[in-house]
Order: sequence, then C-alpha cells, then structure tokens
Amino acid sequence: MPLDFSRARPLLQSCDLTKLFVEELGWEPCRQKLTLRASDRDHAFAAIAEKRGFTAWLCDSPDGRLPDHTTRLRLDRALAQTSFEHLIVFATPDHSRQSWMWVRREPGRPLSARTHEFSRGQPGDSLLQKLQHLFISLEEEEAGLSVTEIAGRARAAFDLDRVTKAFYRNFDTRRKDFLRFIEGIEDVADRQWYASAMLNRLMFVYFIQRKGFLDDDPHYLRSRLRRCQQEEGNDKFYSFYRHFLVRLFHEGLGGRPPRGDGLDQLLGRIPYLNGGMFDKHPIEERYADICIADKAFEQVFDYFDQYQWHLDERPLRADNEINPDVLGYIFEKYINQKQMGAYYTKEDITEYIGKNTVIPFLFDAARAKCKTAFDVGQASSPAGSGGVPAVSSTVWDLLREDPDRYIYPAVRHGVDKPLPPDIAAGLNDVAKRTGWNKPAPGEYALPTEIWREVVARRQRCEEIRKKLAAGEVHDINDLITLNLDIRQFAQDVIVTCRDPALLAAFWHAINSITVLDPTGGSGAFVFAALNILEPLYEACLDRMEAMLEDETAKLDRARLTFTEHGFPLLPHKKLENFSRVLEHVAQHPNRRYFVLKSIIVNNLYAVDIMEEATEICKLRLFLKLAAQIDPDPTKENLGIEPLPDIDFNIRTGNTLVGYATADEVRKCLTSEKTSGHDQMRLGVLGEKDAYAAFEDKLQIADAAFRSFRQQQTTLGGAVTAQDKAALRSRLRALEDELNRYLARDYGVQVDADSFCNPHSAFHNWQRSHQPFHWFVEFYGIVNSGGFDVIIGNPPYVAAAKVRKSYAVKDLATNDCTDIYAWVLERSQNLLRTNGRTGMIVPLSIGFSSDFDSCRRLLFAGYSDNWFSSFGRIPAALFSFDVRVRNTIHLALKSKRPAQAHTTHLHRWFEAARPTLFQTLEYAPFQPVLWKYRIPKLNTAALAHAFERALAGTTRTLDFVTSPRATKHVLHFKKTAYNWLNFCREMPPCYEGSRRVEHTQFDSVYFPEAATQEIFELICVGKLMMVFWFVVGDDFHVTRWSFGDFPADVSTLPEQPRAALLAHMPKLEQAMEAAVQFKLNAGRRVGNYNLAKCRDVTDKSDRILAEALGFADVWEDIELYYAQTMKTDFSDDDEE
Repeated sequence: MPLDFSRARPLLQSCDLTKLFVEELGWEPCRQKLTLRASDRDHAFAAIAEKRGFTAWLCDSPDGRLPDHTTRLRLDRALAQTSFEHLIVFATPDHSRQSWMWVRREPGRPLSARTHEFSRGQPGDSLLQKLQHLFISLEEEEAGLSVTEIAGRARAAFDLDRVTKAFYRNFDTRRKDFLRFIEGIEDVADRQWYASAMLNRLMFVYFIQRKGFLDDDPHYLRSRLRRCQQEEGNDKFYSFYRHFLVRLFHEGLGGRPPRGDGLDQLLGRIPYLNGGMFDKHPIEERYADICIADKAFEQVFDYFDQYQWHLDERPLRADNEINPDVLGYIFEKYINQKQMGAYYTKEDITEYIGKNTVIPFLFDAARAKCKTAFDVGQASSPAGSGGVPAVSSTVWDLLREDPDRYIYPAVRHGVDKPLPPDIAAGLNDVAKRTGWNKPAPGEYALPTEIWREVVARRQRCEEIRKKLAAGEVHDINDLITLNLDIRQFAQDVIVTCRDPALLAAFWHAINSITVLDPTGGSGAFVFAALNILEPLYEACLDRMEAMLEDETAKLDRARLTFTEHGFPLLPHKKLENFSRVLEHVAQHPNRRYFVLKSIIVNNLYAVDIMEEATEICKLRLFLKLAAQIDPDPTKENLGIEPLPDIDFNIRTGNTLVGYATADEVRKCLTSEKTSGHDQMRLGVLGEKDAYAAFEDKLQIADAAFRSFRQQQTTLGGAVTAQDKAALRSRLRALEDELNRYLARDYGVQVDADSFCNPHSAFHNWQRSHQPFHWFVEFYGIVNSGGFDVIIGNPPYVAAAKVRKSYAVKDLATNDCTDIYAWVLERSQNLLRTNGRTGMIVPLSIGFSSDFDSCRRLLFAGYSDNWFSSFGRIPAALFSFDVRVRNTIHLALKSKRPAQAHTTHLHRWFEAARPTLFQTLEYAPFQPVLWKYRIPKLNTAALAHAFERALAGTTRTLDFVTSPRATKHVLHFKKTAYNWLNFCREMPPCYEGSRRVEHTQFDSVYFPEAATQEIFELICVGKLMMVFWFVVGDDFHVTRWSFGDFPADVSTLPEQPRAALLAHMPKLEQAMEAAVQFKLNAGRRVGNYNLAKCRDVTDKSDRILAEALGFADVWEDIELYYAQTMKTDFSDDDEE
C-alpha cells in the first residue's frame, strides 16, 4: 500500500525520521555516524535509514542555523566519498526547521542541489508527496531492487520537470499574443526576435525581483506598471514601455551609478547589474519608434504571476513553481526550429562528452608542467639503503589503491553477489546456458538486462578491477577507453595532492583552458563545461588552503606576515602564489559567484548563427550567477558584484563562413593573383607588409580585449560603455576589411558605393552568409594555436538545403550531404595540437559513402578516436519527437600513434537511460581494414575476429553472386529491425482478396542453386545479423551491408557445405510456419518472422562459424544479439 500521510505527518513534524523511513517507507535501519568538516566547523552526521546502499542522513546544525549553500555542497562532496548515493536532512537543534537536500549527479550537472525546506507547523504534504517516491512495498522488496533504482526514485522525487513543460505550453500562447501588440517593426522576423528578447528580459526580472533585487519589491514590475498608469495614464503614450521599461533596462540595470535626471525616483533602489545584458538591442538600434501597449504587459504579468519564480536550484515543490531550467526548454520548443537542424542536447549527453574532453585536456596540460607526478617509473632523489633511488608515487596510484572507487556503480551493480547455481553452471559449460537469455532480477541486473548481459558485465568489471589493481592504467586516455569515473578521479587527484607543483599545474590548466561550442544553441555544452570545471576549481582552492595550513603549522605564527584575509606570506616564499590566489578570491564577497564568474569569463566560448540562441545562452549564465547573490541593503550597489559582460565570449555568426586561421588570412592578404581586386588588397604595401599591418591592428584589438576580460574578474574593475564601444569598433573595422575580401572570393562586387549601400549585392551576401572570422573574433586563442576543447551538437541539415541560403568554400568535406560534416572539419581546424573534441552527430558518420571524406579527415587529423553508437528504437538519445540515430565522437589531436575505439550499437528502453553512459564498453579497431568506415563492435575479441577475416581474404560474400538475373534468386526486404528477411519466395501480400506484389523487396542472383541456399542460410542467421549491426545503419538493408561480409563461400569445404544444405528443408518449413501479416495502407503485408526460426538458424550458424573462423567468438556474437534485441519480436517494422 502507498505511504499513509496520516501516520507520516506527525513523524515528519517531530523529526522522528528513522521511524518515518523504516516503518512507513519500508527502509532498513542504519546506525552509522560520521563527522565531516566544512567551513571551519565539524558537522555530525547520523544515518536515518538505508535501502540497497542508498542512505538517508540527518545533520544537526552545530550553531542553531542551517548551513549555507556553499557549506552544504562541501559537506555533500565529503559525504559522497563514503556514501555516494544519499539524501541529507539538515536540521536545527530543536528540529523546528529541516532542509532536505538531494544532489543531482547523474546524468550531468553534478553538485546541483535540489532542496525542500520544511518548518514545524506546516502540514508537510508537499514533502511527503516527494517521499512517496521512496516508498518500498513488500512486493517490490521480494522482487529485488538495486541502488540504481532507489537513486532513480530519489531523482524522480526531487527533480521534476513537468511544471516546466506546462509553463511552456501556455508561454507559447502568450508569446504569440505579445507579438501582436508590437508596433514600429515592419519585418516579421525582426518583430519575432524582439518579442523573444523582451520576454527573456522580463523573465530575468521576474526571477531577480523575487529575490529582493529591485527596490525590495517581489512584485516590482506589476507595481511599476500600476504606478505608470496612475501617473501617465493608461496607454496614453504607451507609458510603461517608453516611460519606464526601456529606462529600467538601459539606464537602470545597465547603467552605472550615479543616476541622474530623476531616475532613482522613477526606478527606486535597484542595483547596477551589467551593461551587456541590458545594452540597446540591435532591433532597438534599427527601429527608433517601437511601441508596445500596456495591455501586452498586463497579459504577460497576469500569466507570470500565476507562478512562483525561484532563482535557485531548488526542486519544484508545487504545480506553480518554476526555476531557470525553463529557459532551456523554451529554447528547445519555440526558438529552435527543427528546420535549423539543431536540437537541445540532454544533460547526460553533454556531461559524458564534456568530462571526457575537458578533464583529459587538464591532465595532459598538468603533465606537461609536472611530469614526475604522471610518469610511472620516474626516479626521485635517493632514499633508502644502498643509495637506490626511490620510485616516485604518481596520480595513477589512486586507481591501484581503490579500483572500485573509479568503476561506475552501474558496472559494479550486483557483481559481488554469488550467481544462482543454474546460471553459474553455464560459466564453464556452454550447454548449460539455457537460462542465460531470461531476464535477471534487480539484485543482479540493471534495468532490462538478461542473465547473459549480467554475466558479461560481471566479467568486464572483474577484468577492469584486475587491470587497475595491477597498476596497468597510467594514461588518462585509458580512463576514456575503460569508461571509468574520470570526474571522481580528477577530484581525488586534486584533493589528495601533496606536491605544490602538481597543484599549481592543475590550477594553471583550469584557469587557462578554453572550451568552445561552435554551434552553441542555448548553451547546453557551455553549462556542461561549467559544471565540470567548478568543483575542480573549488577543490584546487580548498587544497591550497590545506597546504598553507600544513606549512604554517611548521613555523612560528608570531613571526609570520599575513594577507588582509589571513593567508600566510611564508618567509621562504614557498606557496606564496597560493596565498596570492586565495587572497584575490577572498576579496570578493561571494566565493562561489567569483568561481563561476571566472570560469564563464576566462574559459567558456560559444558561437551560434541564431541571435535568439545566444541571447538565451547569456541569460541562463546570468541567472546562474544571480542565483549566488543575496542583496544587502546596507552596502553599495546592494552588495552585488556586477554580472560580467560576456558579449565577446558568446557570439553570433556563421561558424562555417569566414577566415578561421592565420594561414587563411595570410593567403587572403598575400594572394599572388593579378586581378584588379587582388591588387586592391595589397594597395601600396607588399604582400608580407599587408599581413603584418593587418596583424598589428589585430594585436591592438586583442590587447583591448584582454584588458576588457581582466576587468571582469578584478574587484572594482569597471568596464564602461565607452570601453566596450571602442573594442567593438576595432573589431568591426577588421571584420569589414575581411568581409570585403571574402565577398570578392564569392564573386560579389565590392566598391565604395556597394559597401555603403544597405541594399547592394554585398550587403545581401553579408546578410545571407553571416560571416564569422574566427581569426579576428578570437585572435588571442586562434593565434596561439587554437581552442583547447571543442564540444557540441552541430546542426543536422541537408547540404543541398543550406546551399539555397549560403555557400561554403575551401572545405575538404564540401561533398558531404549534411552540414554536420562541415562543422566537424571547421572544429578540427580550430582545435590546437593536443586539444580534445567531442561531438554528437547522426549515425551516418559511420557508414555512409556520403561522408567518406569526413571520416578520412577524422582518422587523418586525430591520433585517438572513440565512437559510441546509439539507435532510436525503443528509446532515443533525443526527445521522442526527434528520435535520431546518433554517434558520439571523442578525439585527441596529437602526434601519438593512431588508435581507434568503438562500441556496439546501443538499443535500450528508457528505463535503462540512467545507466546507459556508465556502461559503455569500447573495443579497438583498425580503420583501414573497414575501408575507413566505423564499425560498431562490442568486444575486442569480436573486433579481432572480423578483422582477421577482413585481412585474410580479398573476396567477400558478394563474390558468389551473379551480375545478371538468373533463375536462382533470393529476395530480401530493404529494411530490417529484429531480423534480416531473405527468401526464395516472397511472403504473400494482399489487397482485399487479391494477391499483389511487395514494394519493399530487392533481389540478388546466383549462378547455381547450392550457392543460393548457402547464401540464404548465412543471411538469415545471427552471424549476419550481427555483421549488419556492425556495419549498417540499423534500418536499411543494402547490397553492401551484407555483400561485404568477409567470407568466400565458394571455397567452403565439402563437409560443412553438405551439412548446411541439409538444413535448407528445415529452414523452408520453419519460415512457412512463421508468416505474419500487418495492415499497411489497406494492404495485408506478409513477412517471415525469422526470430521464430532460430532453432534452425542457430544450428546452421554454428556450422558457418566453425567453417568461417568465428567459432572462438560465438559467445560474443550471442552477447551482441542479446544487447540489441530489446523487443518482444512481435513485429519487425520499427517505423
């Protein structure tokens, strides 16, 4: 039965939480106690209860106050080292106030706290509704539950998004209504853009007014609207928009004090936030007479006022609460149209890509500065007897000392429990594996796993344990290949660091890393990078403090000098830089705000062709920062440190059009052509002088940019509108110069008249192509080698469609049929040597001949490539209405010997999504043997078997077919999902009672009957099915997808040949009994259900495996089949 609220309420009121969990929720008692230190205080933790390794903890506040947000996160981080899956209840000593906190870790956004506040006297039903998710019935207990399932329930309880979706449904209606009230903007697209911009600004204000930022009035906008109407008259001169709102944005929130001209009286006491967010919008620059009726704002406020706006990371407690997550959803739904080919990327994807690119780069950068901490076998100074040098400890020792800490919980789930006898019997006896294809119970299995998958995962876990324990992993790339918890490892390396040089190396890497999303959208990958870098940044600061404390303890404090905030300046200058860093951070009123601000300004970059996307990206970043601040009316500017201006980090433009590198600009400026316009380029300068003069101007602009950026993180640093305008002017002059050259390369005439005429061919070209010159816009980064990390989800748009709007030039992938290939090439050009990249692209990257040039570019340009592949049925990586088959590509651009790794094709049910990325398994492959296609393989053994066959024969299965039609024909269905359908007689198809021809079949011919029959036996079995998974697109059956199978059946020995032919009558009989029909467009379409013929095809497969050299990997083939057959086999039509 469900949770009984009448019994649970008094237990919650009295804080008798153990009784609540044990007697009402069905959990187990737990008496564990811990003491954790944070913010210079000890905090006592007592376990409330546990279930399958998920523990609920109570932390009584030591001083009568609940810990602040930063302290809570530090405590959670410390607790996770001993109790990874948990829920914490912070309580005052008298238990009158409770704060329930669950931290979201998987997937994505680690250390994102979801809290629920409860005070004695409240009914507590909203909290009990959440706890109802954690109720365990007797039936569920008997069926078996895993820690993964309990964690999933906690996530469901504290991380709901249903309110966000409901908000959007009505928001879209309000947006369309608001659009009708805008006057003075003739262009429809501009009017839509401005409506989006205004609503974004209004949402931002709604979030911050709730927190008391604006005249300490939580209903500030509504109050000012009424006041304007009382003073100016309702709509007399569109009073609210013109008289108040525009001034609030441009002169108030975006204008530095002091404010004159009666502005303080008009606006009240509000802080200066930042000029970037509230600069004059391009539409406002373009149209001087914009009018928006008061009625428009009344309707918007009426709608917004139905919700509670929370500028924090709390869970949504009621049906009328929203938080800033709504912005990403709004972008996904109405701004980001599917015709643009870009889709909002879910957090588990961005987190997986982000951590496996950002963290490896940091390790490589740190290793370059502190090799002894990374290089195994390095000798340190002599120590020990006989003067024998001692071998230094390295960061990899952590893996050896505690392997399980870095193996994901999903991989370890159930592996230490003894297998049931009937399952264990099959470990050494293949004949006793009859139960291995049945579902396994939750105490052993992840969602939807069968016993065969459980056994394989257990074996893999044990192999990884042994490898780690033996000290065989000492390269950060191995953590990607083995799919280890790279975030936990990075955190531990910093937390346990004892060498100041190593800590300094990581600090430098974290501070200087440049992360780019070249098709940034609303900032999903930017946020992933932010969430990955923040805990590492914090860990470095914590470790600096600890090192300074340890060093200070060795000295006489009375003789030491300290900084203003108490950090020691040691006499031997050791660790002095740490003191300077910590002092600089301490000068800022809010440490977490400063950390996030520093990362956003120094490390994160994005470009998108859609202005609306970049606006939402910046808005989300601003809200993330604003959430860290509480206004203090006793301080200047309410104690609020202004938001950074990130207009030069988050840019609008066409990633694919423009000069990206120094070589491209040099070529442009030093062209040897003799045409008139090329002579104009050089003018009176020589070729070399032309480039040098241009670069001189670039360096001046870059110096201004670096100063501009430095001011963002300097206490009291002021960036004036004049500073920004001057920088924009310098950059615009450089852009204009390159635009003229580029336009001429596109065949567009450029002269003084056309340059000044807004209706000229030059300006039409500029509007359609939206050129973005990377070498100008990010000169400092590109000129120093390129970006360190490039991650993203490029648009999936047919190249033919794009070419109707703009053209790209000088790309090796120009022949590819989708522009995602162009983005991959551009990213490779922008990436520095030893840089990392990660992109999610369509599955077509792996097999389609349309992308051969792109694949060859990847293999030639990157030393290390990792590919993981995902189907779209039963579940898909993107939302239900998108459902694209995908490949995630990770790569390292270095001079190392080339390596390539791949996973099997993943098909999964949505229930398995929480563990999907934790259980990825890579296998090595040799691209040249696969004709530079990307195979999808599940084990190294299967990869070796196929490559052995590919290398050992020049003939494939297609060799035995006939180029001409003969009477020996096999028909095959051109699509597949659960089986490949090959047959000599096509299945029946009826329209009414009349038999008609199939339209979804093709044919292949043979010179004689025996070859035809053997070919059919090969193609209907698991061996060919797995090969089709390995090389195909998970839907279409094409001639090459089975014809390339590496086997010359014309040379089969007589014995297996005869045995196979003897199976044909049994196969024919089984197929006749397995005909099934499906209604399609009024027709009864027949199909052979080959899944019902496996008793026959498995026997022929075994014969073929022996004859063709696959007998030693038959279990790998069975495993692959199990991993992909996520279905009841009732139907083979996935569409």
